[in-house]
Amino acid sequence: MKKLIVLTLVMMCSALLTYSQKPAKVYVTRDISSESLIKIYKALGRKAKGKVAVKISTGEENNPNSLNPQLIKPLVDLVNGTLVECNTAYGGARGTFESHRQVIHKHGYDAIAKVDLMDEEGEYKIPVRDTRWIKYDIVGTHLKNYDFMINLAHFKGHPMGGFGGVIKNQSIGVASANGKANIHTAGRKEVVEGMWNMVDNQDGFLESMAAAAQGVADVFGKKIIYISVMNNMSVDCDCVDQPEAVKVKDYGILASLDPVALDQACVDIVFGMTPSEGDDNRPLMERINRQHGIHTIEHAEAIGFGTRKYKLISIDK
Repeated sequence: MKKLIVLTLVMMCSALLTYSQKPAKVYVTRDISSESLIKIYKALGRKAKGKVAVKISTGEENNPNSLNPQLIKPLVDLVNGTLVECNTAYGGARGTFESHRQVIHKHGYDAIAKVDLMDEEGEYKIPVRDTRWIKYDIVGTHLKNYDFMINLAHFKGHPMGGFGGVIKNQSIGVASANGKANIHTAGRKEVVEGMWNMVDNQDGFLESMAAAAQGVADVFGKKIIYISVMNNMSVDCDCVDQPEAVKVKDYGILASLDPVALDQACVDIVFGMTPSEGDDNRPLMERINRQHGIHTIEHAEAIGFGTRKYKLISIDK
């Protein structure tokens, strides 16, 4: 009870602080190209230095929606980055390191850069500030090898989280398989045991994602940036082997130093679309609402991870 009261007070103080903050800057381009990806990276004004991890989702074997390797290659080359991922917790083609490597090769990621499965040599626990559900985050040991992270997310829907953006890419995406189980079960189960469907506390799962993402951010301090590519936006995540067809037209690329503002901006863009023939945002909106997806952003703001207030800044001429 005392821990709950303390957490509540911390969240209230964080919320009050957030309300007094200035809106975060979220940069946007409607041009989805390698040139614009580099341009928006430079607009952030935070140069990637040292050993750079570029966190992507490698996508399930037969899913065609993950980020195109040729789209991201020039940025990865510019920062001399390593693509990083971890194994899944639900089995599938990325459930073992050997089969995951095969998927990476099939999708062409190992042709553009070194790909590091960060939990291939073990895992370790990192602290989280919000311990209401998870007491720590479990990540791959290779996370220790990097000085800087570019969180390069593909914005889309998600069967359990409602949507996947930079917060999901940094929480579920950076967690080891056991870490994924820990987040999905809101701390109830820390070890994966075969195929599973563990989400029985939806808001606890969403809040655990926010807590885990903040824990990863604390590892890097100011040596982290956030980019979301809004294309191929199926209602299903890249982790779904046979996703629903894409019904929303590609929008653009957004970037920020504030992950909460960035995810909020992407959600607002989807909800602000006017549906038309060949461009129907309603299924994605319904998926986000059904899974209470906005709560991940709400909780992230409440624990002081960022602000939902933002100012869109176009980098297009």
